[in-house]
Amino acid sequence: MKAYSIDFREKLIKAYEQGNTSIRKLASRFDVSKSFVQRLLEMKKTQGHVEPKQQGGGMKGELYGYETQLAASDGGKIPRCNLV
Repeated sequence: MKAYSIDFREKLIKAYEQGNTSIRKLASRFDVSKSFVQRLLEMKKTQGHVEPKQQGGGMKGELYGYETQLAASDGGKIPRCNLV
């Protein structure tokens, strides 16, 4: 899922700062989760901005980095046995 735009995040913060609303009502109004609003408010308070964090990265497989060694080998083939 893509991160919400900075413009959208700033609108959410501005709506909360205008007052007369709760976090739950704000989340419902903007169709986001309550925890997202809480994290956004906390980020604005502690870091001073609402820019999204970098996403992705993921875990690398156990064989990551061994491409050349695997390509040079026989591909991990098991020799066939001829049973009589």
